[in-house]
Amino acid sequence: MKHIKKLKDISIASGVGAIIAFGLAGCGSSEDSSMAQAIQKQGATVFIEKTSDGSYKIADEFPSNETRIFLREKDANGAMSERLLSQAEIDKLLQEENAKIDAGTSGLTNSNLSSGSGGLGLGEAILASAAGAIIGSWIGSKLFNNPAYQNTRQGAYNNPSTYNRSVNSFNKAATSSTASKAGSNARSGFFGGGSGSGSSQATGG
Repeated sequence: MKHIKKLKDISIASGVGAIIAFGLAGCGSSEDSSMAQAIQKQGATVFIEKTSDGSYKIADEFPSNETRIFLREKDANGAMSERLLSQAEIDKLLQEENAKIDAGTSGLTNSNLSSGSGGLGLGEAILASAAGAIIGSWIGSKLFNNPAYQNTRQGAYNNPSTYNRSVNSFNKAATSSTASKAGSNARSGFFGGGSGSGSSQATGG
């Protein structure tokens, strides 16, 4: 876990993690570029939902002061429940997904393969999400410029409006962060002053 966290921190500090994980050099999207910049500077709260066919979709995501992943799935009574994934669970999922990528059996990098009936597994959904650009940045080089990953990532959301809402929220965060940083530099001469720290702004959906 410490090994993964260290690599994650290095990637964030260098600005490489978000760019590689989102494959931005390959798609050249200005929207995605702004989104990646916001993610690397902040964090992302992601809600992943288990569908009726056993696959997983990104239900919602937005900027937050810390990166967290919530899993939504139906309980034994058919009611939708929500829980926060632990770091240990995330680490295990990413290690498993990394092995699949190396073996060519990941739906992220092999468009002919998928879990369930055409959807993504939980580890795949995490890497396709905004949080994947942070916590999975150490896997990013294997996803860089991969056409299958580019297509899979945008299709990992519940619907196009969910993806667009995510892009818009991170674009706004990037704009706000730039303006805030400029003002703070004028006052203190150092990055963002005291803003941006503390507990997450994320709320359950």
